[in-house]
Amino acid sequence: MSSPPETLSRHSAFHFPIPLRIFAMRRAIYPGSFDPVTNGHLDVIERARKLFDEVVVAVAHNDEKQPLFSLEQRLDLLRETAGRIENVRIAKFSGLLVEFARAQNAGAVIRGLRAVSDFEFEFQMALMNRNLNAAVETIFLMPKEEYTYLSSRIVKEIARLGGNVSSFVPGCVAKALTGKFRQ
Repeated sequence: MSSPPETLSRHSAFHFPIPLRIFAMRRAIYPGSFDPVTNGHLDVIERARKLFDEVVVAVAHNDEKQPLFSLEQRLDLLRETAGRIENVRIAKFSGLLVEFARAQNAGAVIRGLRAVSDFEFEFQMALMNRNLNAAVETIFLMPKEEYTYLSSRIVKEIARLGGNVSSFVPGCVAKALTGKFRQ
């Protein structure tokens, strides 16, 4: 015969026992290349932080892509920006996202949706991830309207052409972009 789950009794007039398992940490993974991190990314991180106890911002290492910033530079820029947000941790990963989520004891993957055009690809990825590991849910979050047009690709193009990106990215990222394109 199994023993009942541990409970925590509330000090109130009702004294309802509350199972301790409901206090398990809710952790989510927010994966991406973050090349570079934008204000839109930071907005999604803030939104996710309100829903989860911890958000792990996972920087993908992908040999098939040629990022502007190295993996270490992207990690540093994220540590300097998102890493200062309470209950946000920065990590790197390679391989299958669902395996990384399992290793981090995360029950959710956060994906930002800017426009309907993002949905088809993200929906396919969410279904494939569910097929690989049904215990990991995908949560879609929309950034503020002012960031719906924003992408790392567009920010890099503006910076490459000498435009001002300071309203699209944190100051340290704008400085890093300027440095990259002056070389």
